[in-house]
Amino acid sequence: MTDRTTGDHAPSGAKGPDELRRQIERTRSELGDTVEELAGKMDVKGRARARAADLRDKAGAMTVQLRSTAAQAGHTVHDKATQAGHKVQDRAVQAGHKVQDRALEAGHKVQDGALGAGEATQGGATRTGHELERRAEHSVPGPVRPLVLAAIRHPRPTLIVGAAVIAVAVVSWRYPKK
Repeated sequence: MTDRTTGDHAPSGAKGPDELRRQIERTRSELGDTVEELAGKMDVKGRARARAADLRDKAGAMTVQLRSTAAQAGHTVHDKATQAGHKVQDRAVQAGHKVQDRALEAGHKVQDGALGAGEATQGGATRTGHELERRAEHSVPGPVRPLVLAAIRHPRPTLIVGAAVIAVAVVSWRYPKK
C-alpha cells in the first residue's frame, strides 16, 4: 500500500497489535477521504448547484460593477452636457448683446436720418406755406382772402370739410331724389 502524504510504502508487517490498530485506523481514514472525494465527484447535481451558485455570485458582482460604471458614465455625460449648455448659453447671450448693440446703432442712424429728413421736410413745407400765403395775398380777391389764408395755415380742418363736401356730392349724385 502507498502512503498518500509521503509516497512511501507502509511496512508490510506490524510490530505489535497497537501498531496494527494504528495502521488500520490510518487506512480507514485514507479510505474515507478517498470515498468522500469520489462521492463528491459523482454528485453531479451538487457540483452543478455549487457551480451555479458561484456563477450567480460572479454575475451579481458584475451587475454591481456595471451599474456603478453606468452611473459614473451618466454623471460624466450629465456634467459634459451641462458644461456644453452653459457654453451655448454664454455664446447666445454674447450674440444677443451684439445684435442688440447693432440694432441700437441702426436705430440711432435711422432716427438721425429721420430727424434730418423731418427738418428738411418741415423747412420745405414752411417755405411752401410762406410762398402760398404770399401768392394768396396778391392773387386772391379781398372778401375770400381770410378764408384761403386760414386754409393755408390750418390745412387739416380744410381737408376734412373738403372730404365731407365731396362725400355729400357723391351720395347725392349716386342716389338722386325722385
